[in-house]
Amino acid sequence: MARIGVFICHCGENIGGTVDCAKVAQSCSQLPGVVHSVDYKYMCSDPGQNMIKEAIKEKKLTGVVVAACSPRMHEPTFRRATAEAGLNPFLCEMANLREHCSWVHPKEEATTQKAIDIVRTLVEKLKRNEAIFPIKVPVTKTALVIGGGVAGIQAALDIANGGHKVIMIEREPSIGGHMAQLSETFPTLDCSQCILTPRMVEVAQHSNITLYTYAELEGLEGFIGNFKVKIRKKAKSIDEKLCTGCGLCTTKCPQKKIPSEFEQGLGSRPAIYVPFPQAVPNKPVIDRKNCTYFTQGKCKVCEKICPTKAIRYEQTDEIIEVEIGAIVLATGFDIKRTDFFPEYGYNKYKDVIDGLQFERLASASGPTLGAIKRPSDGTTPKTVVFVACAGSRDPAKGIEYCSKICCMYTAKHAMLYKHKVHEGTPYVFYMDIRAGGKMYEEFVRRAIEEDGVKYVRGRVSRIYERNGKYIVVGADTLLGAKPLEIEADMVVLATAGIANDGAEELAQKVHVSYDPYHFFAEAHPKLRPVETNTAGIFLAGACQAPKDIPDTVAQASGAASKVQNLFSNDELTREPLIAFVNRMLPPYYSTCVGCFLCQTVCPYNAIEKEEIKTRDGKLIKTIAKINPGLCQGCGTCVALCRSKSIDIYGYTNKQVYAEVAALLSD
Repeated sequence: MARIGVFICHCGENIGGTVDCAKVAQSCSQLPGVVHSVDYKYMCSDPGQNMIKEAIKEKKLTGVVVAACSPRMHEPTFRRATAEAGLNPFLCEMANLREHCSWVHPKEEATTQKAIDIVRTLVEKLKRNEAIFPIKVPVTKTALVIGGGVAGIQAALDIANGGHKVIMIEREPSIGGHMAQLSETFPTLDCSQCILTPRMVEVAQHSNITLYTYAELEGLEGFIGNFKVKIRKKAKSIDEKLCTGCGLCTTKCPQKKIPSEFEQGLGSRPAIYVPFPQAVPNKPVIDRKNCTYFTQGKCKVCEKICPTKAIRYEQTDEIIEVEIGAIVLATGFDIKRTDFFPEYGYNKYKDVIDGLQFERLASASGPTLGAIKRPSDGTTPKTVVFVACAGSRDPAKGIEYCSKICCMYTAKHAMLYKHKVHEGTPYVFYMDIRAGGKMYEEFVRRAIEEDGVKYVRGRVSRIYERNGKYIVVGADTLLGAKPLEIEADMVVLATAGIANDGAEELAQKVHVSYDPYHFFAEAHPKLRPVETNTAGIFLAGACQAPKDIPDTVAQASGAASKVQNLFSNDELTREPLIAFVNRMLPPYYSTCVGCFLCQTVCPYNAIEKEEIKTRDGKLIKTIAKINPGLCQGCGTCVALCRSKSIDIYGYTNKQVYAEVAALLSD
């Protein structure tokens, strides 16, 4: 016979300000099966939890209903308290009186009555709950980090320094990401390469890290703690074991005018190349699309002059299969290019450039060796206009979000320009300045007050060329929207940060959610910011949303700590709220008809085929079987099962029908 305890939480005034909690407690005490009902100001506090534990022991409760906030917030808290009192944690249910009642209704009698109804449904469900127990699965203590930017580097080093094996894959020939392209970093203006390069080398030399560059994820199977991944290691056309990185092949290659991706098209590279001098690994790759041998069948200069005979034209892509326990997605971001902006010249003006191109101009290792020169003619620009929010916060462009880093790097760019061209005049057009970070506001004030950067509050409507100058047309909204035209020698667009090319495809491969802009979605924006909806896959850096280097590094370390927490035990314990196929005795009495419609719709590939045989090996039927390690309890299979043979532990049809019946009854 049920002996249920009901505990009503005021949640401060979140619930108590709208719902008469005392009346709810008194009314619920009259429900059949309820032997204890109380209300308390903060049920999640230590005194509140102790109240639950004491009631379980004293009243010999068989189940607990806590009427409070969202189960996503405190269900683990109350289930842990229930377990500590000796009751199965899944005999504890939470009624959501905050989001489902108090927050969406005014203070009136009907609101209190709705709260009573919500609790009553959970009481009826709880009467049909059964004790279920956590699932334990073994853990493979090797992590996969996808992406070799600063986020991937930080995550990989943290995990490896914790004593666990790490496999890092990077689709470019070198790790480093966008940070390797930067000249200096805000707000300290310290050298980007000086910070990053030692960490890149540490990744390559770390005994716990296996690095695959020029590689991509080919496929993923399995579940948390037991993933099986396929990595496509693309053909570099060299033998990395023989190559010493002497660079002779890159200097002798006759194809030398290929636009360099690292230099953002402002410099050139040969067909066999190392992306940049500090690249890790510092060994070349043959660009088969531009190599004369691969396009015309002749040349082979690099093979002839290679002192170690490391060139391998016949090399093919290699598929590497590994077992891993967790994945960190750190694939980074990209930016909109200038050809996205017809009003600014459709990319036809060579001196209208984006922020990454300016970074390469300002870098001492860039195409101009740090001198600020116009790409069109190599002259020093005397007036430069920096346009912030180019594409960001612009619904008309389809990019409604703030790219977060643009205000800061625009201030940095204006300062770097002024430091290198003392007589020059930098202008910044901005919507408003968002400098939310340690020393960020001071950095912007320094640009304005010490370096004389002229900030103009307003949007740029048009850029056109006149007499060799770029006419930047805008308005100063601080001066009553006064029209403004500035003659500039060069224009730098702080273009919107966007998701990386291929992010959507990767998300589908690893079964994680993504937002409308193709950034990977976190499981919860506040409580689970580095986790995804797929257990065992974590996020780090700008693949989730545009962010600066400190936030990226912090999130990478957070993801690494989640991985190490997962690897801290030989077995993983997870909640058993998963689907199951009914199995009456003997097993061939299962109502499953083997149509496997459930298998086709399962988003987690958790449904397998199981053959039911007699003792002498005769096949009776083939039915569906749920893999408990893969199933996430989404319920899609339950909805699609034609024979109603699948249910979910904790949310069976019997339990749900009981809730509905309780709502329909007085």
